[in-house]
Amino acid sequence: MFRRKPVEEVAESVIDDEPEESLRSRSYTPKKGEATPKRVIAGRRPVAAAPANRKEALQRSREKQRQDREERRAGMMSGDERYLLARDRGPIRAIARDVIDSRRNVGTIFIFALVAILVASIQSMPSQVKAAANVLFIVMIVALILDTVLVVRRIRRLASERHPKATERWGSLYFYIVMRSISFRRMRVPKPRVKIGDQI
Repeated sequence: MFRRKPVEEVAESVIDDEPEESLRSRSYTPKKGEATPKRVIAGRRPVAAAPANRKEALQRSREKQRQDREERRAGMMSGDERYLLARDRGPIRAIARDVIDSRRNVGTIFIFALVAILVASIQSMPSQVKAAANVLFIVMIVALILDTVLVVRRIRRLASERHPKATERWGSLYFYIVMRSISFRRMRVPKPRVKIGDQI
């Protein structure tokens, strides 16, 4: 009355109960019109749950914007072309930055000299000090021009050697060179990727 089924029959019934998809190999391709079996892709990131309310959605949006800003900032400071401003893009401008960052520029000294000249030009200062300040101002201007000419010549030579087919507006590049050369090293954007004295 309560006879047990043979082992073979039990095994067959278990196999018959299993879904057909589990018996198929991974390389199985369904026929036309047949549903494609679900596959688990290794390494796929889990999908974040939908925000519960408007406040949480706003918070997530702000967090994503903050992360995007930080990513763009880090990319811009490291010199990544994808994040650079239009003024900093291009191989010629990269060479210009490296040349300026690899040397000590008169433009940086000019900033300190300009402060000293302004202090010496105060009305209460003696006339000899004012005259010396005027002379120092002229000397620094001439030194800045000569230093800029040398830097521009070096940059143009390297640019013609390494990127002969590059099209660059040299008028705007001159201004770019001057502005970077008179800025302090720690304040330059993108950050210098070479040390002073490195060969370019």
